[in-house]
Amino acid sequence: MAPPAAEPDHALPAAAVAGRLGSDLTAGLDDERAEELLGRHGPNELESGTEPQPLQILIEQLTSPMILMLIGAGVLSAALGDTTEAIVIAVVVVLNAWIGFRQEYRAERAIASLQAMATPSAAVVRAGRRRDVPVDEIVPGDLVDLEAGSMVPADGRVVEAHALRIEESALTGESVPADKHPRPVDASTELASRSSMAYSGTSVAAGRGRILVTATGMGAELGRVAELLRGAGETKTPLQQRLDVLVRRLGLAAGVIVLIVFAIEAARGESLDDLLLSAVSLAVAAIPESLPAVVTITLTLGAQRMLKRRALIRRLFAVETLGSVTTICSDKTGTLTQNQMTVVVLDMAGDRRDLSDEPEDRVGIAALHDAPALRLLLAGGTLCNDASVAVDGSLSGDPTEAALVAVGGSYGLDKEELERAAPRVGEVPFDSERKRMTTVHRLPASPEELPAGLREAFEVDRIEEPGSCVSFTKGALDSLIPRCDSVLVDRDVRPLDDESSRRALAAGEGLAGEGVRVLAVAMRGWPPGEEIPEGEAAESGLTLVGMQGMIDPARPEVRDAIDTCRTAGIRPVMITGDHPLTALAIGRDLGLADEATVPVTGAELDELDEDGLGELVATTSVYARVKPEDKLRIVEALQSGGEVVAMTGDGVNDAPALAQADIGVAMGVTGTDVTKDAGDMILQDDNFATIVGAVGAGRVVFDNIRKFIRNILSGNVAEVAVMVVGPLAGMPIPLLPLQILWLNLVTDGLPAMALAVEPAEPGVMKRPPTPLEESLLGSDRGRRILSRGAALLVLVLIPAYILWSADDDAWQTVLFTTIAFAELAAGFAMRSERMPLWRLGLFTNRMLVGAVAVTIVLQVLLVSVPALRDIFTLEPLEAWHWLLVVGVALAYYGFVEAEKARFRRRPRKAA
Repeated sequence: MAPPAAEPDHALPAAAVAGRLGSDLTAGLDDERAEELLGRHGPNELESGTEPQPLQILIEQLTSPMILMLIGAGVLSAALGDTTEAIVIAVVVVLNAWIGFRQEYRAERAIASLQAMATPSAAVVRAGRRRDVPVDEIVPGDLVDLEAGSMVPADGRVVEAHALRIEESALTGESVPADKHPRPVDASTELASRSSMAYSGTSVAAGRGRILVTATGMGAELGRVAELLRGAGETKTPLQQRLDVLVRRLGLAAGVIVLIVFAIEAARGESLDDLLLSAVSLAVAAIPESLPAVVTITLTLGAQRMLKRRALIRRLFAVETLGSVTTICSDKTGTLTQNQMTVVVLDMAGDRRDLSDEPEDRVGIAALHDAPALRLLLAGGTLCNDASVAVDGSLSGDPTEAALVAVGGSYGLDKEELERAAPRVGEVPFDSERKRMTTVHRLPASPEELPAGLREAFEVDRIEEPGSCVSFTKGALDSLIPRCDSVLVDRDVRPLDDESSRRALAAGEGLAGEGVRVLAVAMRGWPPGEEIPEGEAAESGLTLVGMQGMIDPARPEVRDAIDTCRTAGIRPVMITGDHPLTALAIGRDLGLADEATVPVTGAELDELDEDGLGELVATTSVYARVKPEDKLRIVEALQSGGEVVAMTGDGVNDAPALAQADIGVAMGVTGTDVTKDAGDMILQDDNFATIVGAVGAGRVVFDNIRKFIRNILSGNVAEVAVMVVGPLAGMPIPLLPLQILWLNLVTDGLPAMALAVEPAEPGVMKRPPTPLEESLLGSDRGRRILSRGAALLVLVLIPAYILWSADDDAWQTVLFTTIAFAELAAGFAMRSERMPLWRLGLFTNRMLVGAVAVTIVLQVLLVSVPALRDIFTLEPLEAWHWLLVVGVALAYYGFVEAEKARFRRRPRKAA
């Protein structure tokens, strides 16, 4: 029988945890014990990941099928004495390998960023003395003092807490700082609600306290995130996978064709040199040498366009991956929401005001004139408050308190002006056990000295004598109700009977059920001469004024972005560490959830096996109270179901899922360094809508890659066919390796790069994402490429055969130049697979016009300049030769447009 599991630290009294660790809650560890534990547990730091090895990446680039075929062709060319061809092939190999190497070599910095979150030193109690100790020397059992503004250096059990609040959103996803206290909590309590614990990498928002360190380094929660991040392997993008398949198939086809032609020509008695020359020519013709460079340049141009839209691409292939995304998993806090608490509801004894629905004439100082309860509710929230206002009007401090000041300001109540008129003369600080805070203020001698809008407010409690004081108490409603004996209803103070209490509690529960965080405000007047008791005794005989409900509101632009995602066939999903009710409220507000939606929690996910999780993720749109490993499991389950997943986020808790996702989208403004390093793309404006624009740009990039691949491969098919059919017809080798390289690199390459900037076709975001199983060549699996290649073969080979039969020495030059001009003409037709050129407009892609013009000039120079002719083994052309070349090129352009017209008459599918 297995021994019972030990109680977790958060469920044990602090003294029991200290006993388990061999520490003392007053004196801490002695130096000897600390040294021993440091040797046992190691430094309090995160282990570095393994950086990719440059040599290994370079070897992978040089051993790809396409590069190996080129290397073989270069070696054969050198063996045949064709030095020029061998050098050109070598240059192509080096350039392609270098471009690939540059994109693959990305240093692993995410773990380093996690390390940077640690503070250099911390205040530690050892042997009864407080001293500063380097963070990496902290060990389990150390006592660490915390104060506002400091970082928590290690995981620890809270021993002392004085209004201690810790900002944990980066780790848990909670929108507001968490209250901390020394009391144990239930063993099953999830991470975000463990109020008896503090965690490494989080920051103290308010108060002070002391923790007993329970875990350091990789044993801490932050270390667990780092371990998940290291385990989330980088996978190939859909485009990379499709390119790998295409290159393998091209290599296999080329190898088979070379062997067949080699066997046929050997049977005909051709010399070994001619056989090898044919093999080299065929290999070069079959390989789209410009493809890797053009793909990289296209992705780079796409990344530059996205940067103008405030999306920074860190991994180049992420540009295209965006266009293939089928599911976007988004964190809530700071991604779908503004990460800024905002008061949305004011409730005064049944008078509920939903501020989002308030007309302009009900907001502002004029609205306070005949609303004393509203004045007191806003004034109480503003005065019983430690948030500060900067010179520029910005607020700092606890997000909840900042929200109270902000809503008061929207009604014309200036915090500094209020504090000058009614200075604070006493306070009872917030305490997580009481769940309340109280401040006492001296009122001016005359109501006339109060700011406009408040002059009648304090008369409600009949405080008129000079020297009167008023106290405001704010906190959780259930903690305030027992301290109140009256309630303010409009201008009247009435007894707080059972019915009034039930109404108030029901209103608070109703708001909480809507995902709204509720703070109640109460007050009490203190006549001159009456002694105000100290501490909690001052919080009695209160008058309940009302409640303020607040949320971290959704970003207004996100609703439209989510609608656009759905139109584009993309499913948005919310994954957050926040409370289920809060997550559901935001989900419904954004249209992610409906009335029937039930949020799935991390605890529920823990009970599912992989099959059950796979079924659940197919339909669930809102997850709450999830842990970092839950987010990772959700992403992996979606990927296992064939989804292309984008994961957005800004906190440390999002980083492992971002690294695992097909594309990780980090927030640039609120995001941690860890998240940015784990992401493939960084949103510079933290705007979820920017993702939608980037998805559209990614789809355009993929469309353009598909267009120029079709263009390139159509030419390659024709070249290979010419090299096979020509000799079978009795002709010499139709094209030499150097001529084919020119066609593949220059004639194909320059226009293909211009197709990379082709504008988006209509409806790019009104169609579903391209299925993963669909070929890079399109839903027709390359049939159009084969038909175009066959048409080009017929159009160029017949005239060349006639010229060769007539002993015209220029036959090979005509063949070479005709293929070049035909591919240039087809580039215009292939700008769209449906729309004809005359509807697109000739000059709507000026770069293509320029690229074709430059290529024509280069081709003419190649044929006309004797030195260049000699290098490429060409003959001069006469005027009628040029007319023949242009005529064939126009005929090929007409064939492609006619094929498109036939295609337009079919039902629309993915191009």
